[in-house]
Amino acid sequence: MIKVAIVDDHELVRCGLRRLLDDSDGIEVVAEGTSGEDAYHIAREKTPNVMLLDLKLEGISGLEATRKIVQSYPDVRVVMLTACSDDTYPSRLIKAGAQGYLTKGCEFDEVLVAIKNVASGKRYITADVAQQLALESMNPDGGGSPFAQLSERELEVATMIARGERVSAISDRLSLSPKTINTYRYRIFDKLSVSGDVELTHLTIRHGLIDPTDY
Repeated sequence: MIKVAIVDDHELVRCGLRRLLDDSDGIEVVAEGTSGEDAYHIAREKTPNVMLLDLKLEGISGLEATRKIVQSYPDVRVVMLTACSDDTYPSRLIKAGAQGYLTKGCEFDEVLVAIKNVASGKRYITADVAQQLALESMNPDGGGSPFAQLSERELEVATMIARGERVSAISDRLSLSPKTINTYRYRIFDKLSVSGDVELTHLTIRHGLIDPTDY
């Protein structure tokens, strides 16, 4: 029996996946969560074989959650299931230790194939993302996404700012001082050539890093 956990901040997504997975032979859904912190706690307490993890979560991002889970609980294999359209993330998530990457436009049968492959120790990357990674390897300077020039921490801070989180809240979540967060903030503005939070938010929406209907 493959133990699966689902971490997504959309209840309809979680409920839909749970219903479909519960009807699938050889799979048991053992936990659900809505945030990056939930993902880490589930990995520790439930030790699922496979965790279906969204990228855009409350609290720490799916990228940071993936890294922490893989480092602390290597038997928990992460499959990223996301609607994010920006080309910045796939290679970073694979480097962070994700064993699978799916977009939410895929068929449910592909989700099942990914879960079974990853549970058996293989990788599974959906075809469009695999093509994207191949193109990126031929164009290692980051292609057309301005966010490719950000470090992983800068990318995480940028998306949290774009979601409207205050510097003090980001500081608490990431266990960094407000001064450090502000340093990241102005470095992000400089690299992306934006003048403030509003312009940064517009840029993240344009590149699909955040969904404006969520905030």
